[in-house]
Amino acid sequence: MAAGRNGAPSGQSVAPSWYNGPQGGRSPFRDGDHAPQFEAAEVCLGPLKDDSNVVLIGMPGVGKSTVGVLLAKALSRHFIDTDVLIQAAEGRRLQDIIDSDGLDAFCRIEERYVLGLRHKGHVIATGGSVVYSPEAMRHLAAHSVIVYLDLPLAKLQKRLRNLDSRGVVMAPGQSIAELYEQRRPLYEKYAQATIQCEGLAHEDVVARIMEVLGR
Repeated sequence: MAAGRNGAPSGQSVAPSWYNGPQGGRSPFRDGDHAPQFEAAEVCLGPLKDDSNVVLIGMPGVGKSTVGVLLAKALSRHFIDTDVLIQAAEGRRLQDIIDSDGLDAFCRIEERYVLGLRHKGHVIATGGSVVYSPEAMRHLAAHSVIVYLDLPLAKLQKRLRNLDSRGVVMAPGQSIAELYEQRRPLYEKYAQATIQCEGLAHEDVVARIMEVLGR
């Protein structure tokens, strides 16, 4: 069996080398407990503080960037897309970084830029792989409400048609289904609220988030 970029056999489902599963690493929550998770219709986490960020996490293709822009407009806040931030600062597309430097190096770069964020009162759309870094998630959780945008696997598979150029952190030969199963426990671990996006337009997702935030 051929070896992938990080030494793993092609087709084997692996995360970056330091990732040891959903319980691996330190959590931003006391004693490693999962954050409490709520559906938008069940709870209001608000009122949102003026200096609190709203951080969107979730799989590639779920709509974090588009929803983030619309949410920032609705909240009258600045918007940051960490994928765009990385590309602009590095002068390279995400896929180019992965292709030339490897998955581990990309995740270290992503972690470094997220740890460098000192913004407050912003809406932040993160890359789908940010949850591989407990340090990055702890940093985000310190001044943010973390919202997980969830979409069923079948819907994600229809949306993700450009995996070769999108800049997704996934092992050679790894399927979207394997990536989803690998990451979903991490998204659930760090989220304070989960928005089920199936059947919702982006504007409807924003409205659900606003309910969660007490707006």
